[in-house]
Amino acid sequence: MTMTLKSQRTGLITTKLGMTRVFSETGEHIPVTVLKLDEVQVTGVRTKEKNGYAAVQLGYGKAKAKNVSKAVKGQMAAAKVEPKMKLAEFRVSDDALLEVGAELSATHFVPGQFVDVTAVTIGKGFAGGMKRWNFAGLRATHGVSVSHRSLGSTGQRQDPGRTFKGKKMAGHMGHTNVTIMNLQVVSVDADMGVVLVKGAIPGPENGYVFIRDAIKRARHKDAPLPAGLKTKSENAGAAA
Repeated sequence: MTMTLKSQRTGLITTKLGMTRVFSETGEHIPVTVLKLDEVQVTGVRTKEKNGYAAVQLGYGKAKAKNVSKAVKGQMAAAKVEPKMKLAEFRVSDDALLEVGAELSATHFVPGQFVDVTAVTIGKGFAGGMKRWNFAGLRATHGVSVSHRSLGSTGQRQDPGRTFKGKKMAGHMGHTNVTIMNLQVVSVDADMGVVLVKGAIPGPENGYVFIRDAIKRARHKDAPLPAGLKTKSENAGAAA
């Protein structure tokens, strides 16, 4: 089957190490987020014939056997890979399916490519309307006492006489899935298993980040198809 630019590749599971900066050839300062790969392997494949859709299941890192359920242990044993700390599925096109056990490299993405990243934001706990939604609050004087940071009215009069669902109010802030689109890959280090992405990415340090090809832009012509897999030399270097 012929691969095309419209073929949908798998993404990668990474962890966010933090932010730093790099300098371009012209001396321009570029803030980047460092994303780390750790033995990202294919642990399962979904096909349209068997499952009704095409996808690749990836596993990240190594997990202790005692921390893995029996179901996952059986799945990892069938795939002949060690238990993983994190599992995730990525939808792919039929021509971008990978073999179970294949290990992906940071070279799956190339410098200059645009990507979409998804992560869970830092939880802020219970927050009021001013912090959560940037409300102005009530007036400092003119009859307002105690309630300076309150929301104000949240409903209407007799008709309809209720508060609509989705009304911006005080509540749990953060700890939600957020996707940032069209971030640019600045550089890739296959030996260290690191991808540098321009700008900030949601989530805390050491939090999981899912990175995939940008859906609103054409994939980079140099991006490997069907995926950037680890070579024997990279595997030997990692073992050393």
